[in-house]
Amino acid sequence: MLLSNIEIKTEIKCLLSIAIICLALIACSQSPKQMPPPIKVQVIETAAGYQLMRGGEPYSIRGAGMATKDIKAFAAHGGNSIRNWTTSSEHVDIQELLDEAHANGVTVALGLPMQAERWGFDYNDNDAVAAQLDSFRKDIVKFRDHPALLAWIIGNELNHSYTNPKVYDAVESVSRMIHELDPNHPTTTTLSGFHEDVLHEVITRAPSLDFVSFQVYGALFDLPEKIAAFGYTGPFMVTEWGAIGYWEMEQTSWGAPVEMTSSEKAGVFLRGYQEPLAALDGQLIGSYVFFWGQKQERTPTWFGLLTETGEETEAVDVMHYNWNGSWPANRSPRVNSLLLNGKSAPQSVSLSAGATYKATLDLSDPEGDPLSYRWEVKRESNATQVGGDFENAISNLDGVL
Repeated sequence: MLLSNIEIKTEIKCLLSIAIICLALIACSQSPKQMPPPIKVQVIETAAGYQLMRGGEPYSIRGAGMATKDIKAFAAHGGNSIRNWTTSSEHVDIQELLDEAHANGVTVALGLPMQAERWGFDYNDNDAVAAQLDSFRKDIVKFRDHPALLAWIIGNELNHSYTNPKVYDAVESVSRMIHELDPNHPTTTTLSGFHEDVLHEVITRAPSLDFVSFQVYGALFDLPEKIAAFGYTGPFMVTEWGAIGYWEMEQTSWGAPVEMTSSEKAGVFLRGYQEPLAALDGQLIGSYVFFWGQKQERTPTWFGLLTETGEETEAVDVMHYNWNGSWPANRSPRVNSLLLNGKSAPQSVSLSAGATYKATLDLSDPEGDPLSYRWEVKRESNATQVGGDFENAISNLDGVL
């Protein structure tokens, strides 16, 4: 049966409508996922002290410093916030880092890489200071609306080996620019250690900062007393804390710092979180343990909570406990002792060339799991860098074992 002209036109219109709907559905499926709007973060003062607020709700940071994308495993341990050190990493795409953090319910305190005086930057050079300020504008605009963004960290330990307090005039200029471009996220700068003169400079020269941040290791245990003695009553974060620093440890007879075992470090992480950090409640609005990853700093194992190949140390177990109130189901091995020729590192072990000696590692696994071992012998580090600046890895000595 032939269709009339009217019926044919109607059928064509229906087919066209279906085609348009299908095309629209395809277009929707191929369009990029819309990111939620920015979440406002602010520091407020309450009757109990200072409180960090996110999206109108109190926000308690369970944080760690992280330079790579190990966010999923970090979140599985109860972590909810990371801090980094730069918006211009050659190794990590910052947009991808923020996206992955958001997908795992993690926030990011994003670091702006201000130049330090110890790297040769001159804060008396007004043109260089202005150029640095302008260079940050692009990154602030690029990342300001990301829902994972928590705060802006302006520089890292700019007081380390510094002589020119004008660096904090520059910090103030960056902070004011951020507040103009991004009304939703607070600003801070991090200070190496607690020094009254430095804190005074920061308070005086950079008043628009929403809070200050301290980075302390062994000195963490004295921080409550130092803050009280100075009379500082404002809000702050501790944006790096963890193992006792190599500059704070006892030394061998030839001047090498003695590194704790991973289990001894785990004990420091437990005490640090439950004693000095807990005592600072009311002013402390967040803390970030250092370092969720691995880095060479005097040794390849001094500060990292992970090994070079990603295995978790006992300090990860401790942070899981600190954040959750319970231990992880499968815990890391515990080091009871590490001896060379029957002596520990603080005994300044000296050996004679050409002789044979025994190294002994005594450890246990909480679940009784089988363990594998990899022994390495390395030269002592001759690095002189400070402030976490890059150090080359130390190669193994072959033919020793």
